Amino acid sequence: MASISIRIDGEYIKAEEGTSILEAAWESGRRIPSLCYMKGLSPVGACRLCMVEVAGVNRLLPACTTPAEDGMSVTTNSARLKDYRRMVLELLFVERNHGCAVCVSNNHCELQALAQQLGVTSARYTYSYPRLPVDTSHPRFVLDHNRCILCTRCVRVCAEFEGASVWDVMSRGVGSMIVAEMNRPWGESTDCTSCGKCLQACPTGALAEKGRAAEEMVKHRERISRLALLREVQP
Repeated sequence: MASISIRIDGEYIKAEEGTSILEAAWESGRRIPSLCYMKGLSPVGACRLCMVEVAGVNRLLPACTTPAEDGMSVTTNSARLKDYRRMVLELLFVERNHGCAVCVSNNHCELQALAQQLGVTSARYTYSYPRLPVDTSHPRFVLDHNRCILCTRCVRVCAEFEGASVWDVMSRGVGSMIVAEMNRPWGESTDCTSCGKCLQACPTGALAEKGRAAEEMVKHRERISRLALLREVQP
């Protein structure tokens, strides 16, 4: 495949033609923040944290879904972008009920880690404190809507890797929720194989194993990346 040259934060790098800006940056060791992107899954630009500035474009662009083009000049870490990302994180925290101290994924959470990285210690917006359900109907797993950030990794990994398509997004806006099979209890799903891929892909404590206490739910997201690599090398 042909290679292209792009400039990221003032430095020229080489990337394969057809690569997204985010993939090109990550391959060169530059980490653009993201919560919905996962290597091997189709990019959707859901979290809006990977927005970047591209010279000649008068709006921010999602790095995960924007193809890198030869000669493109990209800024990934300006003051404007830092403030924008902090705003997005604050909105994610106030929209639902993220009690980090009592979460099973405390200290193992991508949302929490990114907040620490960007210096988000409080929110400028009013907390919603919605009353959201916790689905414990599955014999092994739990879905806690209070901790879901609607990244749709679970939806994509279930459809694209397991081929079960158990998960989908219901409703719109702040009322959106991840649901199993047309909004039936997870434990009543006839398509779920209990493989656990959705748990490993989840960036927060929204999907977890039953019986886990605070800080005990360690995700192994590298397993999804390994599966993606195996799929690439298969004839």
